Amino acid sequence: MSSPIPINMRPSSEAGTASPPMGHSPSQGYLDVPAPASRREPLWCELERAGPIEPKRQIFCNRSLSMKQIKAIGWDMDYTIAQYKPKSFEELAYRETVDKLVRAFGYPKSLYELQFDYSFMTRGLVVDKRRGNVIKVDRHKYVKVAYHGFRLLTREERNEAYNRVAVRDEFDEPDYSMVDTLFSLAESYLFCQLVELADKDPSCIPHGRAYAPIWRDVRYAVDLCHRDGSLKREVAANPSKYIHDDPHLVPMLRMLKRSGRKLFLATNSLWDYTHVVMNYLCSGLTGRRKSEEWLRLFDVVIVGAAKPGFFSERRPLFAVDPSDGSLRNTDGGAPIIPIGLDDLPADNGGSTASQVDLGDEDKALVFQGGHYIDLHRMLGVSSGTEVLYIGDHIYGDILRSKKSLGWRTMLVVPELEMELECEAQFADAQDEMRALRQQRDDLADEVERLEWALANGPPAPPAELEQRRAEGRAAVEALRARRQEVKERHSSMLRAYHEAFHPVWGRLLKTGYQNSRYAHQMDRFACLYTAQTSNLGWYAPDRAYRGRIDLMAHEL
Repeated sequence: MSSPIPINMRPSSEAGTASPPMGHSPSQGYLDVPAPASRREPLWCELERAGPIEPKRQIFCNRSLSMKQIKAIGWDMDYTIAQYKPKSFEELAYRETVDKLVRAFGYPKSLYELQFDYSFMTRGLVVDKRRGNVIKVDRHKYVKVAYHGFRLLTREERNEAYNRVAVRDEFDEPDYSMVDTLFSLAESYLFCQLVELADKDPSCIPHGRAYAPIWRDVRYAVDLCHRDGSLKREVAANPSKYIHDDPHLVPMLRMLKRSGRKLFLATNSLWDYTHVVMNYLCSGLTGRRKSEEWLRLFDVVIVGAAKPGFFSERRPLFAVDPSDGSLRNTDGGAPIIPIGLDDLPADNGGSTASQVDLGDEDKALVFQGGHYIDLHRMLGVSSGTEVLYIGDHIYGDILRSKKSLGWRTMLVVPELEMELECEAQFADAQDEMRALRQQRDDLADEVERLEWALANGPPAPPAELEQRRAEGRAAVEALRARRQEVKERHSSMLRAYHEAFHPVWGRLLKTGYQNSRYAHQMDRFACLYTAQTSNLGWYAPDRAYRGRIDLMAHEL
């Protein structure tokens, strides 16, 4: 079960139960998921006989995928190969964003007093920029939970804004923003705090109660943190503080490379930061101690990929010199030999041709920018269906690569490990909730049947008719009381069940009984999904992943 929930964190159906904008007491949430295993365990290729794979190591299949058809496997870096420690990293991102808002956007210095609860938010939410709300939506676009700042909207407020409308919103840009990456949690929490401050004293916020410009400023401040290097410098100075070590990562990469696949890294991070992170993850090197040995694990490395534009827009491709990060022009990946001093005529009229050092052939070539066509040419693939790409971002990594290119995809969902643990822990509760739901339906049918009989019964003498109606009304009241009792028990159990996953937003992949919007997108666009990318190491490189059998309601 989750730890006790502070009263100012617990969702309430009563309006006006606002939490102070200075923050909350920390609560149990998805960001408390366990780190990748610190003890090295045998992978698939190291076992004489493999036993059952424990749930947290499993890879789940939405669409059948035969790895024999895959010629190249690629990864995003941030929150995919590199799993950040959410508490320390998100607090850093929050602190730097607040600093940018104060220094660059004219927000009051009182923002420095705000406190950040790193576990309040979760992925899969939607920011309503116009109304200043954060909402959770199911796959049918029904809004089940909504907060304005830290005030839970009543059912009536929620339905009036979102569910009882002539045209249901799509919950897409420009009026909405998806919280579909772990990088978005700090900015979403800060937005809620600023909404509360704006409601309390509009004069203290540059835009008053205009919530959309507040969100725009927060997003610009986050982008500025990435552009000016403030986040990267802090992580580079102390990677172990912000990044989990995964002892299974390198053995998994080596196994897949030995299987004959081409391996590539395609990240939006630039070379300087990528080099720091990959040195720490693959070689344990920090500070000025750096090596290019990690490049031997890959065939191609693309930095500054600018996804999702990489999948649809032609951009210049530059070769990166790993020794100093300098860029050189290329012709579709082939180096262009520049004109240097040695190429110019000397006094004696002689000249020499400058050569480009292509480096060790075993090491990946490093490029910046470009387009997927460049990558396909380097990898020697003729079709997107020959590529498996692994990432953490539904839109930036998974949706566009699959819809536009036909790449096969695997989504990394670290929260899934806790989701599986809670689901197993509450298996009995789920059975009881299903039984209670059926009881509610049965009792409702009995009530309606009796009410119909009372209103449409056969004629009878007045005395007999009155007695029959009195007995019928008593039976109806008894059934209604029983139905209410079962409903309260069912609702209480369902609420406690969701709070066990997350005390504010409930299960990541469910909204009530329906799949959440995030789960719906996972189901549509991720061929595979798992908690850690290194889980590939527990499966045969030529594994045939089988999708589940689709069932309609009448087939259950």
